[in-house]
Order: sequence, then C-alpha cells, then structure tokens
Amino acid sequence: MKKKVEVQDLGYKDYKETWDYQESLFKGIVDLKIKNRRENLNIDTPNYFLFVEHPHVYTLGKSGDISNMLLNEGQLAAKGATFYKINRGGDITYHGPGQIVGYPILDLDNFFTDIHKYLRFLEEVIILTLQEYGLKGMRSEGETGVWLDVGTPFARKICAMGVRASRWVTMHGFALNVNTDLGYFDNIIPCGIRGKAVTSLNVELGKKEVPVNEVKAKLLQHFSLLFEAELSEKIKTEA
Repeated sequence: MKKKVEVQDLGYKDYKETWDYQESLFKGIVDLKIKNRRENLNIDTPNYFLFVEHPHVYTLGKSGDISNMLLNEGQLAAKGATFYKINRGGDITYHGPGQIVGYPILDLDNFFTDIHKYLRFLEEVIILTLQEYGLKGMRSEGETGVWLDVGTPFARKICAMGVRASRWVTMHGFALNVNTDLGYFDNIIPCGIRGKAVTSLNVELGKKEVPVNEVKAKLLQHFSLLFEAELSEKIKTEA
C-alpha cells in the first residue's frame, strides 16, 4: 500500500486561502479515485500533510452552534479577526499566531479505512509530542482533541481537532496551542464545551516561547511512525 506523504509548510497564511487550497488537493484525490474506479485503473493517489499558521480566525463546524460565538461582526473586526462556517465536524474553535495547525489530506485507502482510528491516531501524535515536553496529554471521553488533567477541576484543552472525510479522503485536522494568545478563546465557548479551560505549550512549560519548528519536527516524527508513512524528504513551502 502506498504510504508516501508530501509535507508542505505554508507558513503564515489566510484561512480562506488555505481552505481553498485544501479543497483543491482533496478534490484532486477524490477525482483520481473516481477515475480509477470508472476506468479500472490503478494510479496511486497522493497524500499530503500541511502545516500552517493562520491570522486570527474563528471557525464553526457544520454541527456547531452559532451561539457559541460571543462576538458580533463589529467586535470581530475590532479584534482583527474573521469568522467562517466550514465543512468539518465539531463546533467552534480559534486559530491564530503561535498555533500549529496541521491538515493531513490523506487517502485512508492507503492506510486504513477507519475514521475513528484515524482520529485516535491524530490524538496520539499530539499525546506523544507533549510527552517529550514532560506533559501528560489525555483524551476526554466524548470530546475529540487532547487535554491535560482530565477528570479534575483543572482540565484544560491544548489541542482541538475537527475533520472531514469523503470517499475515505480526509481534510482539516488539528490545532495545537504552542505560543498562542489564549485571550482570544474568551470570545467563544471553545468546541461548545462550557466550563473547560484552554491552555498552550508555552504556558504549561512556563516559557515565553517554545520553538515552533522544533514542535513541528516532533509532530512529523510521531505521525510518520504511527501512520507508517514515508514523508517527503524536506518540508516544502507553498508560495
């Protein structure tokens, strides 16, 4: 089975531009799968892993509740933020500077056709990465993503997740708070979950800043091992 994954680091990029780019890669894989089936071909489908950092933006998943957005249009503009309703699962979340966003666009036929296993593997990538920093990342039953101190009054979320899959092709992914301004989460009910705090890697480690490229390298290492993926030799930067 083909498990090659091309890694692209898009740098600092507008959310809508990145979403459109994701959609184009996603559509290319789906179209090739349809062509293979219709014409009885066996052309390998590509897989991608995108890294990106977004300007301030709030996104609401297709199953989300708009009441979890606590700002109106004017207040959003005043904070220099944008808002989009999008086609992933999950509720509302925030993306912004200092946050590592990962978008695996994979043909799961190349790996395993189990969306629940896929989500658990994504969570495990984060958990293993946090472990390298001495933090115990955990799953919270019924709540996708990665948390710290689950089951205590101090439970806090460090990584949000929301994906879309069609014909076993994935898009969207995870958002890991590294050096994120957590104040922006005060403007929403994150993931629609009341009474749960949000945290970041630098806050947990008591550091002003954690090297983002160092974290990305650890994420890729664990992704490669868990998914048994052969990553492209160097991170490609999309113009």
